Amino acid sequence: MIKFVLMVNRQGQTRLSRYYQPVELNRRAALEADAVRCCLSRKKDQCSFVEYKDFKLVYRQYAALYIVVGVTDSENELSIYELVHNFVEVLDKYFSRVSELDIMFNLDRVHIILDEMIQNGHIVETNKSRILAPLTALDKMMDG
Repeated sequence: MIKFVLMVNRQGQTRLSRYYQPVELNRRAALEADAVRCCLSRKKDQCSFVEYKDFKLVYRQYAALYIVVGVTDSENELSIYELVHNFVEVLDKYFSRVSELDIMFNLDRVHIILDEMIQNGHIVETNKSRILAPLTALDKMMDG
């Protein structure tokens, strides 16, 4: 099961966070800082899966952004690794070459995309067209 999804830049600033298990607000900042520090400190030739406390971190780097996913020990790391890539492909398709600024200024849309893909910590959709369908409908309503 997926515990959380984080999107951070190289400076460790969180651009997106989504939790699927309750974590107290005062513990979130420490968890995010620690998890991000753990991933950012790793070399490029090291594995993208990290044992961390009582769960695993799966991360990928895209330009200046890191996407970090915390998962339970029973979750398949490769499927999460591919999910992260699929998420970035969907963002690229919607924003036409997504950037950190796109994420910052369209956070609501990024959350809609993530919510279409993951619900209650489980992957529910991977088809790019189906994931983008609600946003396409929303954009048509706003234009018309």
